Amino acid sequence: MVRLTVMWFTVVIFLLGIPGDPCAQIIGGKKSVPHSRPFMAKIKDSKGGLCGGTLIKSNWVLTAAHCKITNDTEVILGIHSEEDKTKQVFKVKKNISHPKYNNVTKENDIMLLQLNREAQLNKNVSFVELPWVYSDLEPGTQCLVAGWGITERPSPSDVLREVNVSVIARTICNDQKHYNSTPIVTKNMVCAGDERGGKDACTGDSGGPLMCKGEQRGIVSFGKECGEAQYPGVYTLLTNEYSLWINSVIKGN
Repeated sequence: MVRLTVMWFTVVIFLLGIPGDPCAQIIGGKKSVPHSRPFMAKIKDSKGGLCGGTLIKSNWVLTAAHCKITNDTEVILGIHSEEDKTKQVFKVKKNISHPKYNNVTKENDIMLLQLNREAQLNKNVSFVELPWVYSDLEPGTQCLVAGWGITERPSPSDVLREVNVSVIARTICNDQKHYNSTPIVTKNMVCAGDERGGKDACTGDSGGPLMCKGEQRGIVSFGKECGEAQYPGVYTLLTNEYSLWINSVIKGN
């Protein structure tokens, strides 16, 4: 479910938000309770590029490396709808993709955004809960994904939406009935959706969090044919190695 730069007139979207790639919106979900996800960041530019992210430090946001960052990219916190007076708007001072990110395989699809100033923390803006223990996710684990991406209609949602998804075994996602091709779902990725389809992230949701038991365990990365049971969403799995990289980047900044 790549949810990145969104050209809304593009008919086929393949990798979560990359123009011409499929899937990065919330499908089959519901509107979030306003400000119930105070860690969410909305990342957008004037040309329609849209991604999600999470606040991990007062001036750092975690998102996907495939999300395009331009000079006019804005990062918005404390937002449910664009009409919210609670929102805080920032520019990106620095964007740092994982040094081993591969835009073909989507391996290491993780990026950090340093904001141009510190966010004001309050009931509408707070840090996401990161794992105490970094481990794999067992198939069947119930998780939630949220974002402002497109839903059933070819336009983004004005309000934050979310949907519950289940972790699916890599062996299933990589078999002949599913992806069975590049990009392959690796140990640094996790597959999640619904065996019947209809529950997914899609264009515009890239970079948003996969929340499991109150912790962020993944980042919306890529997909194909949003909401189709054959192609569950694929997420960057937050691992101990990624945690060490994150800490090395934001330490002292």
